[in-house]
Amino acid sequence: MNILHLDSSARKEESVSRKIAKELVNKLKKNNDQLVYRDISSNIPFVAGIKGAGFIIPEEDRTEQDKELFKFSDELVDEVLAADTIVISTPIYNFGPPAAAKAWFDLVARAGKTFKYEPTGPIGLIGGGKKVYLVVTSGGVPVDSPVDFCTPWFKQALNFLGISDIEIIDSSQLNINDDNLKKAQEKINNL
Repeated sequence: MNILHLDSSARKEESVSRKIAKELVNKLKKNNDQLVYRDISSNIPFVAGIKGAGFIIPEEDRTEQDKELFKFSDELVDEVLAADTIVISTPIYNFGPPAAAKAWFDLVARAGKTFKYEPTGPIGLIGGGKKVYLVVTSGGVPVDSPVDFCTPWFKQALNFLGISDIEIIDSSQLNINDDNLKKAQEKINNL
């Protein structure tokens, strides 16, 4: 099995979402499994100045900056395509996902590679039986509540790419109820 582990918290060592995701990866990973780790809170460029939506720019019209962005985007797309299981850890920042998670998604959403448009609407091209574990933490926002725009955003983004097997590891409201951390760890232990 190929596991892709993505961390998005800017808190690094103090991050609860990173800690829980690491526990999950350790639980999932077997001896011969391949693990690719990426900290998407660092070194993910924001898409800016691109002339075409969905990265549709003919190769001969690409600037050097475009070429570098395409190369990095291809690397991120290849990681997702190669993965059987994807573990994404995310805190809820100000009701939504971290900006770095959006920047990562903007580089992975590639017309013709990870999605396409049909007359009936977009079709995800990734799918393929991939399983995603979404580890969500927050200080006060409950997961899947009316003020949680992070969890539904991730679900929509992944569905857009064709990934629908998404399991939420809820460790929200940690400033209010630290039992949720224990529940998340129990859920991981029971996998």
